[in-house]
Amino acid sequence: MSVVVIALFLVVAPRPAGATWVGDGVYGFGDAPNLGGIGGMTFNAPSVGLAPTSDGKGYWVVTADGQVIPFGDARSFGDATSLLLTAPIVGMAATPDGGGYWLVAMDGGVFGFGDAPFLGSTGAIALNQPIVGMASTPDGGGYWLVAMDGGVFAFGDAAFRGSTGNLALVQPVTGMAPTPDGAGYWLVASDGGVFSFGDALFHGSAVGRKIGTWVVGLAPTHDGGGYWLAAATGGVLSYGNAAFLGPTPNLPPFSPAAAIAATPDGAGYWLLRPEEAAITFAHPSSVSRVFPAGASAVRLAASQLGPNPSAGQGSYCNPYGPCVEWCAMFAAWAWEGAGIPIPRYAFTGDIFAWSVRHGRVLPASARPVAGDGVLFGTGPQNPATSQHVGIVAQVWPNGAIDVIEGDSGPEPEGKFAVTINGPFLPAFSQQVNGMSIYAFVEP
Repeated sequence: MSVVVIALFLVVAPRPAGATWVGDGVYGFGDAPNLGGIGGMTFNAPSVGLAPTSDGKGYWVVTADGQVIPFGDARSFGDATSLLLTAPIVGMAATPDGGGYWLVAMDGGVFGFGDAPFLGSTGAIALNQPIVGMASTPDGGGYWLVAMDGGVFAFGDAAFRGSTGNLALVQPVTGMAPTPDGAGYWLVASDGGVFSFGDALFHGSAVGRKIGTWVVGLAPTHDGGGYWLAAATGGVLSYGNAAFLGPTPNLPPFSPAAAIAATPDGAGYWLLRPEEAAITFAHPSSVSRVFPAGASAVRLAASQLGPNPSAGQGSYCNPYGPCVEWCAMFAAWAWEGAGIPIPRYAFTGDIFAWSVRHGRVLPASARPVAGDGVLFGTGPQNPATSQHVGIVAQVWPNGAIDVIEGDSGPEPEGKFAVTINGPFLPAFSQQVNGMSIYAFVEP
């Protein structure tokens, strides 16, 4: 978030290095058993997907670099960490017998492990918008991929039942789920809009409910008579015969959620909360430009991941500067700790001006590297045009980025936390973030 220029720079001791969200990373509600989670583990990339076993006694978690972590009776059948991924992994689906799983990348590349057969992909197709998720048919003989514009791609025995690819969506699609018989599916958008196709029944949506956050996924009940929507705050909304089992989307704690999966009998669900694991952002990295201090800045920024760092101390109070909107001060704090002498400006446009004076501005079309700053908005003129700033933590071969941001969501009103945003393609920042990118900076 951006504010007007101020002259006061109050230095407050930050939280200790290594501080992060506290918890297990995977949470069961209703009859979904807690079988372990990613909390306390360390990964090179954020976790992005969750898939349960057919008996509901296990689940897998997948990270953006293709690492698969099994829990409960879920078995490991391999992963994509040894592959030269062109784009980050964005989701996964399991076979009906639990003997394998598919991973899908942002470019639509599909990778099958165990008894999950490769049935096709969009990896060689020029997509209008990136892939955001996948779902498998009940017999495991096919799967669907869904893009951010709601375009649906069917493979194997998965039948195409329709899409929103030809509609002008208010918000991007974030996920999909099939009906129990595989003769239909639902798509869900970030504003909680639900789109039904085939025999999928519409049971309601979150559009207009003013939940103060965005929706990241949908999971149906076992008979298709209802579904749950997962909010980015780690809360859940229920529709149809889906029982509300907690937690409420707009009440604390605000540990961000990335995925939801239902138990086989529909009496419970799991939520994946990625930021409760430590993330090094060690791979992949861009080799087009060397920025030695960038890795240090990213490590410092990542050590601060967590909710409001100064809860109860007043509006916008934070450890990085005075009690004002503080995304710019957070970024400058991380750069300063890495030996980069950029002042702790409160207005994001001043970071742009500093970079202009030092010849370190990159256009929005440029390829950044880890440690660079990303400026959101339409220009540096004022707080209405220069809205927010984050630190690029990871750059993927296809140009997708992960960004660490202070004074960020997913709390209601999108404030007060240090969060991971991504992976996303900078060209689609307006759809993903509600703000375009107007520049990158080399601090």
